[in-house]
Amino acid sequence: QVRLVESGGGLVQTGESLRLSCVTPGTTFVIDSMGWYRQAPGKQRELVATFRRGNTIDYADDVKGRFTISRNKSRNQVYLQMNRLKPDDTGVYYCYAFFFKDIWGQGTQVTVSS
Repeated sequence: QVRLVESGGGLVQTGESLRLSCVTPGTTFVIDSMGWYRQAPGKQRELVATFRRGNTIDYADDVKGRFTISRNKSRNQVYLQMNRLKPDDTGVYYCYAFFFKDIWGQGTQVTVSS
């Protein structure tokens, strides 16, 4: 059973930065696909950034140049460095992994005030 645990959310002002972390306690195998999604109030969950199989990276258009995803693949840890945050980045950020099925963390709240 894969468990994803996020941390690093919080309340910041426009233009500030946050770094999210996601760890997978107890896993003994490597997960290829891991990434981050977010859900703003009243909206559907959407992709933010993700590693796909083959080590390719996808970013949502509105975070390109501001957010950077990175990982320690052997430890199944993934990070999201978020710079120049905007109020539209507000939402619950979920760590995601695919290992025979979709797996989600519990989410961490990011709030960006104007």
